[in-house]
Amino acid sequence: MWKLKIAEGGPGLRTNNNHVGRQVWEFDPDLGSPEELAEVEKARKAFHHHRFEQKQSSDLLMRMQFAKENPVELTLPQVKVRDDEDVTEEAVTTTLRRAIIRYSTLQAHDGHWPSDNGGPLFLLPGLIIALHVTGALNTVLSSQHQYEMRRYLYNHQNKDGGWGFHIEGHSTMFGSALSYITLRLLGEEAEGGDGAMRRGRRWILDHGGATFITSWGKFWLSVLGVYDWSGNNPLPPEMWMLPYFLPFHPGRFWCYCRSVYLPMSYIYGKRFVGPITPLILSLRNELYNLSYDQIDWNLARNQCAKEDLYYPHPLLQDILWASLHKLAEPILLHWPGSKLREKALHTAMQHIHYEDETTRYICMGVVSKVMNMLCCWVEDPNSEAFKLHLPRIYDYLWVAEDGMKMQAIGNQLWETAFTVQAIVATDLSEEFGPSLKKAHDFIKNTQILEDWPGDLSFWYRHSSKGGWPLSTGDLGWAVSDCTAEALKALLLLSRISPEIVGEPLDAKRLYDAVNFILSIRNKDGGFSTQEPTRSYAWMEIINPSETFGNIILDYSCVECTTSAIQALTSFKKLYPRHRREEIESCIKKAIDYIEKIQNPDGSWYGSWGICFTYGTWFGVHGLIAGGKTYENSSCIRKACDFLLSKELLPTGGWGESYLSCTNKVYTNLEGNRPNAVNTAWAMLTLIDAGQAEKAPMPLHRAAKVLINMQSENGEFPQQEMMGVFTKNCMISYSQFRNIFPIWALGAYRCLVLPYLKH
Repeated sequence: MWKLKIAEGGPGLRTNNNHVGRQVWEFDPDLGSPEELAEVEKARKAFHHHRFEQKQSSDLLMRMQFAKENPVELTLPQVKVRDDEDVTEEAVTTTLRRAIIRYSTLQAHDGHWPSDNGGPLFLLPGLIIALHVTGALNTVLSSQHQYEMRRYLYNHQNKDGGWGFHIEGHSTMFGSALSYITLRLLGEEAEGGDGAMRRGRRWILDHGGATFITSWGKFWLSVLGVYDWSGNNPLPPEMWMLPYFLPFHPGRFWCYCRSVYLPMSYIYGKRFVGPITPLILSLRNELYNLSYDQIDWNLARNQCAKEDLYYPHPLLQDILWASLHKLAEPILLHWPGSKLREKALHTAMQHIHYEDETTRYICMGVVSKVMNMLCCWVEDPNSEAFKLHLPRIYDYLWVAEDGMKMQAIGNQLWETAFTVQAIVATDLSEEFGPSLKKAHDFIKNTQILEDWPGDLSFWYRHSSKGGWPLSTGDLGWAVSDCTAEALKALLLLSRISPEIVGEPLDAKRLYDAVNFILSIRNKDGGFSTQEPTRSYAWMEIINPSETFGNIILDYSCVECTTSAIQALTSFKKLYPRHRREEIESCIKKAIDYIEKIQNPDGSWYGSWGICFTYGTWFGVHGLIAGGKTYENSSCIRKACDFLLSKELLPTGGWGESYLSCTNKVYTNLEGNRPNAVNTAWAMLTLIDAGQAEKAPMPLHRAAKVLINMQSENGEFPQQEMMGVFTKNCMISYSQFRNIFPIWALGAYRCLVLPYLKH
């Protein structure tokens, strides 16, 4: 039976805060009673049976474990409100108490709430391919790991036989080819899986074969040896040797982008190919409609299945890649040009080692982590760096009733900061002091206290001191909105008695957080994620990914900007002397930015959540925090009108599909179903904008929807994914299902119902 272990270390692991936030699943064959094992199997079968209707897992294995470790009996009755009934304060308060009591049992002993941060289907294949070519697959992953991974891929195969870019998406060549290959590397036969493998292969061949995979897929297939490197557009490591003043220097790219293309360029420059085994030769026959030796690799360079194509290559980009492929690469592969290539590879490897060491081998995210690990092995198979990478693989693995997946990064800090704000919003803090105290400790223990070592400009780094990451302190990469949301949570907790929630954070560390936030400001008044924007928007023309949007630069966005406004506004009320004029100027410019980027229909486009309900929640909250009101801001009035126009009538609530992100047009969920998280975001927006004073019925309907959604055990249902990355890649934020309904009902209890009494 699997067990989730929290904040534990082990051989070869480095930490600066006793592994706070680390979450690792381990398998113990002797763990679990027959009844518990039967319950796990029942959950797995239920997911498989309903896998086409409910594609997101509910983290039931974790919930079973925590229910045993933190037993609680819900004595409060479950509340249901009929259509013809009004929502009462008693109904809301009972629902909230039931929800927070249950949610508190899911808190880990170090103070965070563990959860799934998976969803993309291209993450696991990269790991399996890297471990296969390094010969470490069966050393690192037990038979039980591999069994659960096969389960996961089979559970997320679509009805047409293919696999999606993410678990809720239509079938793509990127998802299908990589998932099929992964199953083969994990020991599945070409005709295995009760016909699933045959159907998967048929989808691939019917859509042109694996030459139509995206550029990231071409990269991994080349590493494996089932696709020729000449069929890739160039990724020259020499880019890292260009003068920094050039706008296309990779040091100016968004940190996520450069963290991926850095190791890609090293492996491309090496033209590394894993061992050609009988399995690889068989895959060469299975993945293409042509014989492998008849494939036109030059033609394949720019082939991409229409199902995958989100960002087509502009003509200028095709000309650039063709020039590099036909003119530059032949020179760099032969003496004397090969000397420059060797130097470029050495430079790239320097930066890879720096990233590994400064993040304690966790790396910025799972894609770069796996690629960096492979680079270390290619450089030296017996290196200490490669050995230090291996135990950190488990930081990214997550198991649930649908099987074992890979997480994108982890959201330990992000969801904990939101949780604190949600519970405080209910005005029930004293009842749940122990849970808030643990969360308080976790946030304090996760702050980044020291800056990156060395010359930051040489490593193309921005200061991280004082900030908070998305996941754990050991990661080391501070994020503007994570820092702002953590700061907001800490400031809220500082207003509650230390006897209830613990001692507040030292003021100097709060100053460090504010200094970090201010350092992320962009010239347009907005805030980007981890660094100020370093180049020009037209640079997006060289985005080579086909599947991701806006990956080249770290752009300003409404979420980061609003979080910064709210945090700085709260901070200056309690600490008015620290950089006051600068803070006030920053807030004013940020408000101007938010007003400027509002869509004509009154919405804002969310960069990290689904999508217009998320972005509009942030947009309105930013304006309100900056002093705007419904009466003096046409932007807020338009936003409210937009949300009200999307309410699902006659039942109430909101339910927004991930297709809103990809198509940039508000799209309801299929069947016009409400989603608890979308409904909560819309409620919070309208409540803060003063909707209760004007027309409160949409809020009553939404509150009724949330109350009636609550399950018997006190939680809200796991529905669709609510996170997005680079506009087209959906990601799980699994605790949102509880956080935001609690927050919205808390705001309704404290701000709407009292108003109606008067």
